[in-house]
Amino acid sequence: MKLLDKYNRINIAVTVGIMLVTGIIYYYTISAILTNQIDKDLVLEENEVFSYVRKNQRLPDVYESNHQQIVFEPLGNNRLERRFLDTVYRETTENDLEPGRALISSVTVSGKNFRILVTQSKVETEYLIQIIFLITIGVIVILLVVLILLNRFILKSIWQPFYKVLSQLRDFSPTNQTAVANTPSEIDEFKELDNAVVTMAGRVRNDYQNLKAFTENASHELMTPISVINSKLDTLLQTDKFTDKQSKLLNDVYGTVSRLTRLNKNMLLLAKIENGLIQDEQEVNIKEVLTECLDLYEEILKNKNITLETQLNDKKVEASILLLDVLLNNLINNAIKHNHRNGTINIELNSRQLIISNTGNADIDFEQVLKRFSKSNESEGIGLGLTICKQVCDNYGFILDYNRADRIHVFTITF
Repeated sequence: MKLLDKYNRINIAVTVGIMLVTGIIYYYTISAILTNQIDKDLVLEENEVFSYVRKNQRLPDVYESNHQQIVFEPLGNNRLERRFLDTVYRETTENDLEPGRALISSVTVSGKNFRILVTQSKVETEYLIQIIFLITIGVIVILLVVLILLNRFILKSIWQPFYKVLSQLRDFSPTNQTAVANTPSEIDEFKELDNAVVTMAGRVRNDYQNLKAFTENASHELMTPISVINSKLDTLLQTDKFTDKQSKLLNDVYGTVSRLTRLNKNMLLLAKIENGLIQDEQEVNIKEVLTECLDLYEEILKNKNITLETQLNDKKVEASILLLDVLLNNLINNAIKHNHRNGTINIELNSRQLIISNTGNADIDFEQVLKRFSKSNESEGIGLGLTICKQVCDNYGFILDYNRADRIHVFTITF
């Protein structure tokens, strides 16, 4: 869930809760105020009765209206507690029962006690309360709608600098020369975030450039001594006779130097791919390149008695023929190295995918072997083959994937 949506939900929920509680308090407050006003009117009627009795020494005439009535009843010697109460009022015109408010009191006339019941209708009061409550509900609804619109548009606009910074972070790559630009904002927190991101991106790119320069320089500097060592070894192997022990030592040295040569070449190739230095893109038919690669491995397949099955269709892409050759050679070489004697290799090429599957017992942690110099225990390589394959695929927007089922390793390139 997005932060903005989470904030909106909490904000609206809290606002609705506060408004409901406020509305209930408001309703009962208004009701109490209006009831108190009716009570004052009842007291006023009571005082008028007392005033009339003092002046005339008799009870006033009993009368009724649509909203008020006064009733007198003899009490005898009983004492009566003066009080207000909610009751019902019978409307005189339509003879309907309505909510009412009553005052019970007493008065003494010529030595006799009488009960006074003054009742007043609360219909108008209830109607007024309903109108006030509906207006309050309407105001709450309008406020909620305005709040939702404000959260959706104004807050979204306020968060735009954050989303721009996030977008730049998502697209950032140390190999990309596009600089991370400052995102203007009037909010201090977003300014601090933007400055931190720009500073971090510059530091990461600078560290990457330093590391890249070191790798390139180291690889170039290694070429000369490696070439000299190879030349001296070739000369040494051709100029004298050696014992079996000496021959074995020389062969070990020669194999180690060859391994170092491959490592150096692969490191240079990775540096060139990552920095976009190989740009001889042209329309290439993958079927033709794949066929040429398979011809090179024909003798090796025969020696290991590996059965090769192919289903190749034409597939043209815009790419460097050198990089495609490296990609296909690495995958085929990987399928042969991790295969067993009398195994099988199946290669299928169509307009959408290249699928290379091979038999083999070794377990491969695909995510792990994609890392540089990482390889399985059974591998004799230098741990850069699949890393280069992944880099070439990323360079052209291909998707390299791997899965294993029933001791069959399947590498898939989706174009």
